[in-house]
Amino acid sequence: MLALVIISALMAYGFTFLNGMNDAANCIATVITTKALSPRKAVAWAACWQFAAAFIFPLTVAGTMGKGIVNADLVTPSVIFCALLGAIIWIYLCTRFGLPISASHALIGGLVGPIWFGFGASNIMASGLVPILLFIILAPLMGAIMGFLFYCIILFVFRKKKRLSVEGGFKKAQLITSAAFSLGFGGNDGQKTVGVVALLFSSFLAANPDHWISSFFKAGSVAGAASPGGLFVPYWLLYSSYAIIVLGTVIGGRKVIKTLGEGLTKVTPPQGFCSELSGAITLIVTALFGIPVSTTHTITGSIIGTGLTRGTGNVRWVTAKSIVGAWVLTIPATIAVSGLVYLAFTAVFGA
Repeated sequence: MLALVIISALMAYGFTFLNGMNDAANCIATVITTKALSPRKAVAWAACWQFAAAFIFPLTVAGTMGKGIVNADLVTPSVIFCALLGAIIWIYLCTRFGLPISASHALIGGLVGPIWFGFGASNIMASGLVPILLFIILAPLMGAIMGFLFYCIILFVFRKKKRLSVEGGFKKAQLITSAAFSLGFGGNDGQKTVGVVALLFSSFLAANPDHWISSFFKAGSVAGAASPGGLFVPYWLLYSSYAIIVLGTVIGGRKVIKTLGEGLTKVTPPQGFCSELSGAITLIVTALFGIPVSTTHTITGSIIGTGLTRGTGNVRWVTAKSIVGAWVLTIPATIAVSGLVYLAFTAVFGA
């Protein structure tokens, strides 16, 4: 059983890395496309603010992931293993084909699948899952509305200014909004795997309270942090998870950057500023309330909102439809994959 815990923990870090490759690219897509920063500088800038979120945000999202979606009493290392495997399979496929899907929803679907297939739908916590499902719609909608309104205001205020002088100023302003979006990403996506790994160790130790790994998990318990959901999160887990997701941002995500930065609509510096600002507001607010939302959904909605100020013809709806299709499929697909994996796993190895 300990081997399964260790394997699952390593898979969780692998998931976090893939999350960094896929979702964290959203933090730098617009700032690169508008040439506000070079790709190398943009990655370094985003990475710093993503990691800074570990010191700023309360562990509300980690608490939701660990205690608020499924009946935590039924969670075992095998459940976490199958949840992560289902999520990783889906994220890898979408990343390979350049689809900016939500790693958050893949992980949520992965958690739901084994519990649903193994113990029944009654063990899924509607109070936690329903807000997440609602924000599949609300997060991009909020981003689109704010992006549209912010850009309309800018177009009105600077209507008599020369385009090049305005764009130069907004390239500098994008440093602030890009930092804010990266901070919101860290406060939301950075905590999701933290909650799952904390739940993994907690479930194992609940069945094996005297195991030697208990002292390792709670090492530095004075410095440990309890999430609002009552989930113990040691600082070593928090900081290592953030380091891995930042590493994913640094290494990958080029296909997704191209899709978001060029595939939806032509992005100018003022548009990039408005997209990042509206996305940052959405992410920060939801992180504070412990609602795990998709950074991909949020920034995509924001980019579309700014593009709509020039008319519906300025949005590449074919690209948008393919992205939305991946959104709709993510939770059902990962529920099915992780649920079937769990049934096969328990048939061979037992619960």
